Amino acid sequence: MRITILGGGGFLGRKLAARLAREGQLGGKAITSLTLFDLNVPPVPEAAFPVRRLAGDIAEPTAVAEAIPPGTDVVFHLAAVVSAAAEADFDLGMRVNLHGTLAVLEACRALEKAPRVVFTSSVASFGGGQDAVIPDDGRQLPANSYGAQKAVGELLLQDATRRGFLDAVSIRLPTVIVRPGRPNKAASSFVSAIVREPLLGLTTTCPVDPDFAIWACSPRRAVEWFLHAATMNTATLGLDRGINPPGLSVSVSELLGALEIVGGTEARSRVTFAPDPAIEAIVSGWPAAFTAERALTLGFTQQEDARAVLEAFLTDDLAATKAERAMS
Repeated sequence: MRITILGGGGFLGRKLAARLAREGQLGGKAITSLTLFDLNVPPVPEAAFPVRRLAGDIAEPTAVAEAIPPGTDVVFHLAAVVSAAAEADFDLGMRVNLHGTLAVLEACRALEKAPRVVFTSSVASFGGGQDAVIPDDGRQLPANSYGAQKAVGELLLQDATRRGFLDAVSIRLPTVIVRPGRPNKAASSFVSAIVREPLLGLTTTCPVDPDFAIWACSPRRAVEWFLHAATMNTATLGLDRGINPPGLSVSVSELLGALEIVGGTEARSRVTFAPDPAIEAIVSGWPAAFTAERALTLGFTQQEDARAVLEAFLTDDLAATKAERAMS
């Protein structure tokens, strides 16, 4: 099996690559090659099969075609410009999130056999705000450019699936926490920061109220969803290729309660509140809950509670984050 990860240098791309390298198979089939593609050359996982690493622009059709060579069976399309960055720079968001997806579509279309494409869409493709509970057939009505670009990408891949160019599954990712490393430009970056920074012994501020709720998942669970999407029987999906995975609706206050359990009162005291209207304007439009019944019937696993999410960070990523940030 030949696999490509677009966005292979991002934190989820690295975790997915490491999992594939460790297991050596996908859906019971041996992996024969893995291509990792990103703006900069991705790190290489230790693997028993060849790993090809490429640097390039996701919006450049020639570069993407090189990353998806003949014989590719599965493409994980994780490459994106995150929410606040796409809102601040409309042209950049359109180039990466929309034209990049078009380049992926064309590269897959050129293959002799249609590959499975796992596309990371987003909860940001929905609106409704804090009071909304989105059903599986809920209408996508994004309140920001990032969400709009993801929704358009879903429609393009859905139609390409109908035409037989590829076989898409679009995972509308919740806010992924706890992100290792450093804060990024995502509007939701604070959700990881309010637990990651205190666990590193650092202070941080929260730009929203304690009762603000999010639809969240852990990196562990996101990778499991990707692998399931890559191997599931898509015949039951029909035309609807968008999946609302079974995440966790959790408030800032509940996250801080879990932080106090795993990190103590000292860790909790390192978080203060400082409203940020620019951030709140973006995230306040995102719904905080989904029914996600369809995903469960399709075999996607439920996200655990907030404490389990934080404990996964302590086990999987705390030491690496300290090393990356040169902390003892």
